[in-house]
Amino acid sequence: MERRVVDASGAGLGPDPAGEAFTARATVDEQGAVTGWSAGAERLLGYTPTQILGLPAASLLAEQPPADALPAFSDLPRWHGTLVLRHRDGRRLEVRVLAHHRTSYGGVRDWFVVSALTGTLSRPGDDALALHGFLDSPFCATAVHDTDLRLRASNRGSEAALGLSDDDLRGLRVSEAVDDPAMREIERLMRLVLETGEAQYLENHSRAPGETREHAWSVDIYRLHGEDGRVLGVATTGHDVTEQYWARKRLQLIAEAGRRIGSTLDVQRTAQELADIAVPDLADFISVDLLASLDEGFTPVLGAAEEYGRTPRLPAAGHALALRRIAHRSVRQGTPEAIVAPGEVDEYPDGSPPVRSLRSGHAVLFQLTESAIADWVAEDPLRADRIREYGFHSAMTVPLSARGTTLGVAVFARHRHPDPFEQDDLVLAEELAARAAVSIDNALRYTRERGTAVTLQRSLLPQSLPEQAGVEVASRYLPAGARAGVGGDWFDVIPLSGARVALVVGDVVGHGIHASATMGRLRTAVRTLADIDLPPDELLTHLDDLVARLATEAEAAERSAGTGDRGRGRINGDAAADVTPGVVGATCLYGVYDPVSRRCTLARAGHPPPVVVGPDGAAALLDIPAGPPLGLGGLPFESLETELPEGSLLALYTDGLIGFRGGDDGAPTDIDDGITRLCQALDTPAAGFLDALCDRVLGSVLPERPTDDVALLLVRPRALDPGRVATWDVAADPSAVAEARKNALGRLEAWGLNDAAFVTELVVSELVTNAIRHAEPPVRLRLIHDESLICEVSDGSSTAPHMRRARSFDEGGRGLLLVAQLTQRWGTRPTPTGKTIWTEQTIPKD
Repeated sequence: MERRVVDASGAGLGPDPAGEAFTARATVDEQGAVTGWSAGAERLLGYTPTQILGLPAASLLAEQPPADALPAFSDLPRWHGTLVLRHRDGRRLEVRVLAHHRTSYGGVRDWFVVSALTGTLSRPGDDALALHGFLDSPFCATAVHDTDLRLRASNRGSEAALGLSDDDLRGLRVSEAVDDPAMREIERLMRLVLETGEAQYLENHSRAPGETREHAWSVDIYRLHGEDGRVLGVATTGHDVTEQYWARKRLQLIAEAGRRIGSTLDVQRTAQELADIAVPDLADFISVDLLASLDEGFTPVLGAAEEYGRTPRLPAAGHALALRRIAHRSVRQGTPEAIVAPGEVDEYPDGSPPVRSLRSGHAVLFQLTESAIADWVAEDPLRADRIREYGFHSAMTVPLSARGTTLGVAVFARHRHPDPFEQDDLVLAEELAARAAVSIDNALRYTRERGTAVTLQRSLLPQSLPEQAGVEVASRYLPAGARAGVGGDWFDVIPLSGARVALVVGDVVGHGIHASATMGRLRTAVRTLADIDLPPDELLTHLDDLVARLATEAEAAERSAGTGDRGRGRINGDAAADVTPGVVGATCLYGVYDPVSRRCTLARAGHPPPVVVGPDGAAALLDIPAGPPLGLGGLPFESLETELPEGSLLALYTDGLIGFRGGDDGAPTDIDDGITRLCQALDTPAAGFLDALCDRVLGSVLPERPTDDVALLLVRPRALDPGRVATWDVAADPSAVAEARKNALGRLEAWGLNDAAFVTELVVSELVTNAIRHAEPPVRLRLIHDESLICEVSDGSSTAPHMRRARSFDEGGRGLLLVAQLTQRWGTRPTPTGKTIWTEQTIPKD
């Protein structure tokens, strides 16, 4: 029966159990007024609820307690003590009171006060009650031992844990009752407790004889004393905390999985991380298999022909399923249980648990009994033999699925661990597999994108460097490691007119397909601008305008697509090292080397300066004015002209070579330190093969796995033999044309190029005539015998000629068209004092 007494404000005592009259119960609000009154309280003090509710509780006191005996009640959660109360009939009562400071049903803060009316004195049966409470406890295994540490008595819980009664164990020590190292440790602590009196605590794991399951125990050991203080012995109490222990282990495994699984964007390593987490704490053996149809999507080892991103199709019912082993692990050295090696493909029958998990999308928990394995291993005697040989008895198959895509299956099995898997183990396996599946899916997607970016980038980089008489070159390009992704570094060697050569190294901000595509556009732009023979500083100015336009176009496209500012992309929680598609920026170093004058003109836009190695082997940075990175707009670039003597070496590179990220924290290395290492690697007389020098530089400067793209271009300049260059000043008189033709033909004869005489005579005549007739002096003719025959005519006018179609009766206009038809290439380039028109003719190899 329930009874509640409530005052007008709604505060009450709460439900009362039957027999409420044996306890006096009341409630008092924070102002000290009585708000609740039970039948037991009425029995104790004689007041009815109507008489006492609302009155001050202090009016019930027969005498005030000493002020120093009362604490600050507002700060107490509970108070207990003895109060002298006055009965309604005037009697004084000493009452033991227990008061709880609480929040009542109505949300009001008050005091709940109770006092027992009966049963306050010890009864004769209390000792027997306590004894039976000790002896009959099934939850706490308690035993008492004498001063010789020999068992005298134990309760039902201890007998159940040991499987023996007191009659079987009395007089034995714990190490004799159970032959287990854990018992010897308990006995050592019992002796310590007996000697020092300090209680001891430990957790251990043991299996009682006849049990197949190991238990985790929380054990307390304490000394026993008689009423006279004499030491009687020592007691042990043990609580079976096996479930709590495994719950902690599962939480630890989940936390460890979150820390370790997915540390890289590598499929095999991620799968192996799952296996390493699961064995031995959860399973004795684990295999991780992916659908064979995903082979081409995740690893160069297995091939890279097909894009990843489609949903793999499972074969129709009744057909076997091909799975590729990615990782496995066992408690046994060498994983002898496995019948499939990593990288190999195996077919699982349609009714096997792995296929059932993949088809249903749900984990399967099963016992490996003969009847259970008969159906699906009947056609696979090798797998059946391994199951029987190693005693597999319990297994779980968990599908690996992420973002709606089925990737594969993980199989957890036990043979050494005696306990079969339980439902909690299945939940844990699903959690581990889910974490691994997301990381594997990230790795598959990243590998696809990186493979596409690598293919794109390599197609945009020069497949081979052109052979030039003026320079010997060697190059290396290393894509970034897995985390950063492929970037936008590039290099180029561009033949120019007059046997000159342009040298380019650049770096686009960011990584991935966007950076590679931007790099391709900039490389094409540089080659186009180089083809019109712009000086380095002017070329960078045009390139700066282009990058600024690309950035504007990208931002406009992003706004129209509604993507907004989404910041950096991320894979598996890690920064993908790529910038927002709307962000476009780059650095570039551009130089032009003239083998005739042995001079090189260079300009840079936010790029590291090149290293020059002199003929004596001393390496130093070339002090080129530092221009701003490309894309800022409106800032000037300055060029530097320097002479490169015979036997020197020029090293152009991207910042990934000297500013790579290293160390555990991933912080960039000191740039000055990187430059010092580079100079030391180059600090040798510039002799020998440049390819070998490239390898030596990379090996000396870079870590094993660079985290940023690296481009390196080594250039050994060569001076053109002065005997292969002929220069004449031409008077600004039409009669000087004949003299120019004569001089040119004479030099061709000296070079043994008589076969080129006819075309050269026509070209010289046309170009010199045009310069005298339409341009301004001074006029100069130059022939260069390089890989081709180069004819150049320079004048003081900046007006460039152009071809036009001559009409039938026109007296001129056909010469330049004829020159273009008879020569391999022709063009014009500006000079500080005017322009130069040039042609190239193919000549037979010596």
